[in-house]
Amino acid sequence: MSLAHTQITFRYERLRAVAMGVLEAAATTFLLLIAVRHFEAGPTAKALIALGGSLGHLLSPLVVNEVARRGWPVARAASCLGYMGAVALLVAVCAPALSIYVLGCVVATACGASAIPLMTQVYQVNYPPEQRGRLFSKTMIIRIGMAALANELGGRLLAVRLDYFRGLLLVFSAAYAFGAWCQSRIPSEPLAASVGTHPLRAMRHVRDDRLFRLTLISWMFMGMGNLMMYPLRVEYLANERYGLKLDVATVALLAGVVPNMARLVCSPIWGWLFDRMNFFTLRAVLNVGFALGILSFFVSDSMTGLLMGAVIFGISNAGGDVAWSLWVTKFAPPGRVADYMSVHTCFTGVRGVLAPLIAFHLVGTMGMANMAWMCAALIGVSVVMLGTEVPMGRKAKPATPTTEEISE
Repeated sequence: MSLAHTQITFRYERLRAVAMGVLEAAATTFLLLIAVRHFEAGPTAKALIALGGSLGHLLSPLVVNEVARRGWPVARAASCLGYMGAVALLVAVCAPALSIYVLGCVVATACGASAIPLMTQVYQVNYPPEQRGRLFSKTMIIRIGMAALANELGGRLLAVRLDYFRGLLLVFSAAYAFGAWCQSRIPSEPLAASVGTHPLRAMRHVRDDRLFRLTLISWMFMGMGNLMMYPLRVEYLANERYGLKLDVATVALLAGVVPNMARLVCSPIWGWLFDRMNFFTLRAVLNVGFALGILSFFVSDSMTGLLMGAVIFGISNAGGDVAWSLWVTKFAPPGRVADYMSVHTCFTGVRGVLAPLIAFHLVGTMGMANMAWMCAALIGVSVVMLGTEVPMGRKAKPATPTTEEISE
């Protein structure tokens, strides 16, 4: 790591954050909103769109393995995935039928998610450990602000005429391409060679690292609860069967603008806390916030409850951005951050693929309020598990390389 590499990375990450904010608005609000309002999609199609990013998470160990095997610089490999995502969104623009639209959305969001472990390795190498959370949160502020702006402008555009969604998709594709170009300019090295050739060899860390294993289990409970309700936000607001009868602009406001404004305010605070606070205490506080946000949003059908739920979700999500993206840098050996992150994102993908499928099919029988209570209970289990690991959070630092890794 050098000061020059830190400065170059931070410069292009700030530029990329502009594009990533636009793409976040696409993935969290508009791709699903277009499916509901324009294509009148059924539960399976909506679930597939919602799980596209999780599919990318699921495939991330294979991506990391292939990048390591070919010896590609990690940021350059991530940019290639970004260009693929831009092309996939162009396919969605030209979609004559729902099936083609869904395919384009799934491939686009999967490409971006599968590159996350590669960029985490970049942060590990190019950002000093004592500044990692702060630098990451600064780029997140830009991303969040752009996400809020994109939600507001996109909602206004579709409120004028829903058929303008194709122009909106073109903007999303251009943002993807620009973000990929920024990644290609970031200095990075190939991943360190690893023992074994099996594409899922990184899974051995789950077996060998007890703290890593227990953290993943607690994250599974939290993630299932949160990810089941996450795509249902747009469904709850946009589908007239739930009786809210909101216009497109209001849906975008509650699903995108309000949460992102709360994230914008709180992101630098969580970045500062990540660098200084006991990690497991931090994660438990965030999980409690997610549970409260879910209950406020879905149990009440008043505008006050919806706004309160959106704000609490945004505050928690601001901390979740930092904790989810950087936590392995506190525990993984420096040369194995991409491996640890690929395992983490893979398990995120498992629950992310299952959660929307379960949610969209289960909500029809359980109802929104009962779903919200069930998911809050799952998050509560994760908080209890994290509480047992708080003493280990004080020791959060990169783990000592194993004998096997030293010998490589």
